[in-house]
Amino acid sequence: MSLLGAIEAGGTKFVCGVGTEDGTVVERVSFPTTTPEETMANVFNFFADKDIEAIGVGSFGPIDPVKGSPTYGCITTTPKPHWSNYNIVKALEERFDVPIGFDTDVNGAALGEYTWGAAQGLDSCLYITIGTGVGAGAVVSGELIHGLSHPEMGHIYVRRHPDDKYEGTCPYHADCLEGLAAGPSLGKRWGVPGVELTPDHPAWEMEAYYLAQALMNYVLILSPQRIVMGGGVMKQEQLFPLIRTKLQELLAGYVQHPSLHEGIDQFIVPPMLGDNAGLCGALALAKLAVDEAKSIQA
Repeated sequence: MSLLGAIEAGGTKFVCGVGTEDGTVVERVSFPTTTPEETMANVFNFFADKDIEAIGVGSFGPIDPVKGSPTYGCITTTPKPHWSNYNIVKALEERFDVPIGFDTDVNGAALGEYTWGAAQGLDSCLYITIGTGVGAGAVVSGELIHGLSHPEMGHIYVRRHPDDKYEGTCPYHADCLEGLAAGPSLGKRWGVPGVELTPDHPAWEMEAYYLAQALMNYVLILSPQRIVMGGGVMKQEQLFPLIRTKLQELLAGYVQHPSLHEGIDQFIVPPMLGDNAGLCGALALAKLAVDEAKSIQA
């Protein structure tokens, strides 16, 4: 079976791996995200002796994933020092003569869950991660969503909770979804990290209030067949029933489908790929790059 390369390019760390076309990770390594020169040198060293058919990159963003664009392959307006306008695809193409798949980390994770995980066998899904930031990717009719660029679903506006006086953490929008619901907002709003809050703390009802609003918007606009929720904040398992109940309340019966009623527990789920969602997403992007290259040759 052919081997594929995978890069989960995060703002804090890079995870590189090698896996098979069925999504099995056979080797992985991680190292801190420092400067592009130092970080990419570690990437090149890892893949130097690997016999791989393609490399998939799921990257922190914003990025330009639109082929044909002058800045395709670039990490664009990121606040991460040294990485703004860095062309990671070009750097890989100059070193390795294999197809390169490139997208956001959350689009990659959505594709991974769609291909091998919690949304396998369905026609569409949405993957949302709630951690240091909030981001989401979507597969619709078997295709990842792109347009002008890629979706930025973590920065939608939501109604404030009546008891919430916190200004929000987002440096661009203050109280958008990311500003009110990402991990850092929990610590700054309540004075302690989210992991130190008890399961019955009022923080979780407020968190579910914001996340359910976001899911309502995604349900109404994208109509996904499954929503997969990952990231560090969603390791607080008490959030899942709170979010499911609040989503039902917000929809108020407007969208009539069994998945939103008796099937809600199977509609909003954690990642089946677990902590490998990002790396498996990059493998899925590599597999997609191979398929695209073969279709061009044909």
